[in-house]
Amino acid sequence: MTDKDPSFLFSGITFNRKRFSSDFARFKEKKEINDSEETLPENKSPEVEVAAKPAKKRKRKSSVSDPVEGFNVFKSSKTEPVLEDNEESENASQGKKELYRQMERDAIFRKQHNIHTSGSNIPSPLHDFSELRSRYKCKPYILRNLAELGIKEPTPIQMQAIPLLLSGRECFACAPTGSGKTLAFVCPMLMKLKHASKDGVRAVILLPTRELASQTARECKKLAKGKKFYIRLMTKQLANTGEFSKLPCDILISTPLRLKSAVNKRKLDLSRVEYLVLDESDKLFDLGLLKPVDAIVKACSNPSIIRSLFSATLPDTVEELARTIMHDAVRVIIGRKNSASESIKQKLVFVGSEEGKLMALRQTFEESLNPPVLVFVQNKERAKDLYQELRFGDIRVDVIHSDLSQEQRENAIDNFRAGKTWVLIATDVIARGMDFKGVNCVVNYDFPDSSSAYIHRIGRSGRAGRSGEAVTFYTEADTRYLKNIANVMKASGCEVPEWILSLPKLKWKKHRPKREFLSTKPHDDEEEE
Repeated sequence: MTDKDPSFLFSGITFNRKRFSSDFARFKEKKEINDSEETLPENKSPEVEVAAKPAKKRKRKSSVSDPVEGFNVFKSSKTEPVLEDNEESENASQGKKELYRQMERDAIFRKQHNIHTSGSNIPSPLHDFSELRSRYKCKPYILRNLAELGIKEPTPIQMQAIPLLLSGRECFACAPTGSGKTLAFVCPMLMKLKHASKDGVRAVILLPTRELASQTARECKKLAKGKKFYIRLMTKQLANTGEFSKLPCDILISTPLRLKSAVNKRKLDLSRVEYLVLDESDKLFDLGLLKPVDAIVKACSNPSIIRSLFSATLPDTVEELARTIMHDAVRVIIGRKNSASESIKQKLVFVGSEEGKLMALRQTFEESLNPPVLVFVQNKERAKDLYQELRFGDIRVDVIHSDLSQEQRENAIDNFRAGKTWVLIATDVIARGMDFKGVNCVVNYDFPDSSSAYIHRIGRSGRAGRSGEAVTFYTEADTRYLKNIANVMKASGCEVPEWILSLPKLKWKKHRPKREFLSTKPHDDEEEE
């Protein structure tokens, strides 16, 4: 038999000769050494015959199955790692299934309570206050204070906002008036601060009016009862003379102008603030307050700060501004956005002219005066005039406006809350956030200047699930903006005459027409509030 090259053993396998040149050289050297010794007898050995004959038949099999020493195409698998991988994948699959089931349960719960959210990785809502302890290790004093205040179950805004803030997420929330927004941001704030500290201001709550700031400070202290937190209200005296570097303060509650003044004059350091809350945020983002609010937001320079915005109305412009200062914020809407509470019975009353308003108001009081009653007018001059018209009757009436001193305003509110005053005449200064227990009726003596003003005004009634009533007087001058208010009424479930809904829809602008003075005594024109 003629000599054959050793490469016949690898028939069917294509080698890159250039790549494996060193291996070929090795085989050639081996052939030259053994060439003299290699002889083939006449009777071929069975091994050689087997290797020679089925070479073509085994071509595909050998290329796939026969391993070449030093060259392993497929890595051998072991049993134990495969089992471990299978167990891990099964656990991961079970974890995903449970996550999806929890998300489905959360979605059903939110739908039941009219909670609408948008954002990523939203934590599960709170079903009961007991979960504060089981899920978030809440201290007993908070649960005890909630029980003493008679707060048994969380409201929808509290169900979602509290877990969000406790999870370190920023949010902007819109919920009806009287729905418990203050508790929704104060409770997680106290839980996260844990204990008092003398390291400077750690939380700031910003509000548009002094009355609302005073009320929030009281509510905050009630919830913190039993724990020595330094909760301070920014008064005029404190803003002008306070030594903030020596004054321990955990939570600072203030209006924008006073806080900005303190930052500028007394060099108040807000760089350690961990929580910033803008309550009644749509009012804070008005043009008159936008600059001081912006300065305060910049002064709170802590990179890990958590910001939150709360309001009963959330215009698109405010939402856009909010997104510029917040990171990965979650949007929470309770019920319908920018809508009034469904527990308030609303009606519109045509009075013809300005003279007809006073007659309609007196007639309403004679027929069914159900105190306490809030009466809203357009500006402070009209508030003074209406007070003069009603003060000599049999009705216990008082007035509150911006010309009064802080002490006089607080006395007016305290007397109204205590029942000493039956009717309180007010401007929009107390239309936002003020919590008057059991206000039975709100009268819009002057047509509101915007739909949001209407929502906030009537929201002083029907709070915390109670029923209430709202009456809005309108004249011929108010008719063109009537549909804007009617749309709010319809959205909250009230009946509205079809002819009002068929009126042309106008782009809403602040509606503050120049009205005649109420009293017969002539007045000089004064700038409206």
